[in-house]
Amino acid sequence: MTVAAYALVDCNNFYCSCERVFRPDLIGKPIIVLSNNDGCIISRSNEAKKLGVQMAAPYFKQKRFLQRNNVTVFSSNYPLYGDLSERVMKTLRTFCPDMEIYSIDEAFLRLDGFTTYNLTEYAQHIRNTVYKWTGVPVSIGIAPTKTLAKIASHICKKTPSSSGVYNMNEQWENKSQINALLEKVPVGDIWGVGRKSSEKLFNYGITSARQLRDRDNAWLQKMLTVTGLYTAFELRGISSIALDDAPATRRSIRSSRSFGSPVTEKKDAQEAAVAYMVRAAEKLRREELLASTLSVFIKTSTHRPGDQHAEYINHTLDKPTDYTPLLVHHASEMLRRIFREGHEYQKVGVLLSGLESKHNQQGSLLEIVSPRTQDQSESESRLMHVTDAINRKFGRGTVQYAGEGLGQPWKMKQENLSPKYTTDWGELCEVD
Repeated sequence: MTVAAYALVDCNNFYCSCERVFRPDLIGKPIIVLSNNDGCIISRSNEAKKLGVQMAAPYFKQKRFLQRNNVTVFSSNYPLYGDLSERVMKTLRTFCPDMEIYSIDEAFLRLDGFTTYNLTEYAQHIRNTVYKWTGVPVSIGIAPTKTLAKIASHICKKTPSSSGVYNMNEQWENKSQINALLEKVPVGDIWGVGRKSSEKLFNYGITSARQLRDRDNAWLQKMLTVTGLYTAFELRGISSIALDDAPATRRSIRSSRSFGSPVTEKKDAQEAAVAYMVRAAEKLRREELLASTLSVFIKTSTHRPGDQHAEYINHTLDKPTDYTPLLVHHASEMLRRIFREGHEYQKVGVLLSGLESKHNQQGSLLEIVSPRTQDQSESESRLMHVTDAINRKFGRGTVQYAGEGLGQPWKMKQENLSPKYTTDWGELCEVD
């Protein structure tokens, strides 16, 4: 019987690895990356992990420890990470057409058809090529199902002797080895088993992947619904979660950030709302979607009991659109309506919903499409296409809307931000 072969390609400490691509002097040295506003630690190099740096720890509490141990600190550089992620995914597609991008730093590949290759050697070739072409190191776990591939990837990272590839299929016929392996995997670490489910299973004495795998089907479906049953099937080597090579259209697009310092002026809050709507509209067009509803919210810090205000407002458009000038006009006006003087605001955000495909719009019997309105629509589309093309080529913000403001005192804190090496002509690396 032929065993299926799923590979999970996982970028190692992705944000840290991205920073090292253009800072090779930091290879082998401890580095970390911080969340928005330099709040918490969200990525650690292996060297930082060995020092005991904790994930999600508040930066201000760790600052002195990091300085004493010569840990290099970076603010989040999302344009850089997004661009390098896209390069990694494009590289992977050259090796396998059956691919699912699972997250910014993970992708599943279906390798069943590569019967003339040694899969471990082929995975090593993939790994070496990704590093050569992008500078990002990856680990690859291979197994008969996606859930087992997740486990194989985790084992790979914990096993230096694997050289970046762990192929569970090579030992699949050795049941004692597989049993021992799954016995070491905590049930809470299984892909698809959430915290509440793991607590429920623990109460019934199920603490490992092997114990979950061996439970009978009726009990599993009763306790964890059909999703839990599928997880058990996957642990048994029965593929029950197919590759999602055509992900469902997203339901909404959200853009928000906490301010670098409290905002008290309406003008600053409006600028932030406009800037976030510009970003959301760019995502809308990139995914070839239109939005029919937009929302704006504003809130103060929950840690200031005497200064509390939070409000949320919606607006439904007559016709779905991706036209930024129209969206930012509404966003600015909506923010003006919910802003209250006398508060120190911590956060503003926007949400686009009621999304539909740009190429499959639902028409209206009451709508009259005249040559004039058709010309206007085409003109708006061309304007957005040109604006996006300029910003892609020369860097985000090359073409800005006046409503975004210039000084932007509300921008989030990024005291350790690296250059946008790959997305801004003005920040390219210089070679002496």
